[in-house]
Amino acid sequence: MTKQDFAAHSFKDRSRRSLLQSTAALLSVPFVAKTTAAWAVEKLAGSGEVVVYSYGGSFTENVRRYVYEPFTKATGIKVIDVVADLSEPQIKAMNQAGRIDWDVAYLVSHNYPAMHQAGMFVPIDYNLWDQESLEGTPSHTRLEDAVVIFYSGVGLAYDQRTFPKGGPKNWGDFWDVKTFPGPRGFYGGSEPAPNIVSALLADGVAPKDVWPLSDDKLDRALKKLGEIKPYITKWWVAAGEPIQLLMNREYVMTNVHNGRALAAIRQGAPIRFSWEGASLGYTYAVILKGGPNTANAQKLIAFLNRAQIAAGWTQGTGYPGPNTNQLKYLPAELIPHLSISPENAPKTVLVDAAWLAAKRSDGKTNAGYMQERWLAWRS
Repeated sequence: MTKQDFAAHSFKDRSRRSLLQSTAALLSVPFVAKTTAAWAVEKLAGSGEVVVYSYGGSFTENVRRYVYEPFTKATGIKVIDVVADLSEPQIKAMNQAGRIDWDVAYLVSHNYPAMHQAGMFVPIDYNLWDQESLEGTPSHTRLEDAVVIFYSGVGLAYDQRTFPKGGPKNWGDFWDVKTFPGPRGFYGGSEPAPNIVSALLADGVAPKDVWPLSDDKLDRALKKLGEIKPYITKWWVAAGEPIQLLMNREYVMTNVHNGRALAAIRQGAPIRFSWEGASLGYTYAVILKGGPNTANAQKLIAFLNRAQIAAGWTQGTGYPGPNTNQLKYLPAELIPHLSISPENAPKTVLVDAAWLAAKRSDGKTNAGYMQERWLAWRS
């Protein structure tokens, strides 16, 4: 498979709680497309159930409302959602036990290569997809046995109260403490990929040249991070921290998960978010080999990637899938805040999940090596 086939992991430290809490402000947006029985075309109609992993809380409630309930109404298939913090450990445990209890799971994409190679997933039946889905969804997001279910990003946000005439637009501006003075925030957890990308962009590396990360690039990024380190007043870890600290005026700018920023903006917070140089990652949907309802799982995957249903997913969660045909079903005021908008998409930098998952000569993954270097630098 190509590098694009494995494009971009979804920032493991965007915890389940982050996903749950970042969706709350989106619920005021009405779902503009109403699913009817006409959607139950013959090849998606069925009976029985399908068991789907989910994150729980408001995330599951909203996906149930905007996706699963319309699916049941249209097809006659009931969706049973099961909640876990992360899916990968449970999938591996079920495989070791020889008993697969789920049908569909969502997983961060840098975990996909090894699980794919172990034969844990069923090939996706793209014959069930309608033409609008196939035309709107880029081919590199439709793998043999995995489909991108949503994007998530880490970008730059700033306090408009501090910069009423216009604030920082890119990572070079973030490092420019003379033009844009004030205390900064930065992510301080154990998954440093977005930080490394931001530092390289601030140091003049072209977006297309950021990945893969050589040792020289890591050296360069950590050196650049050293320049801004004195201006970081707090290294945030919990995903809710940066927005709260911006609102409290403890930061004038910070990096932040886009879902958190969008939720705050829709609640009226005086915050601006820039997609320029934002690190963009994927989360995959997969069908587990040996699951109890594989045929129904194929129908669910086909249904949730339809443009109108993808629009519902986006409105319910704030994290869009790749089907750009959903844009014609979304409220106009929401589109400028999404990674898939024609204006924002070219500005993002896809994280190279294939490089992260690859092993070095010492047996460590690149992700593990980068994490070690980052944590040593932080300490």
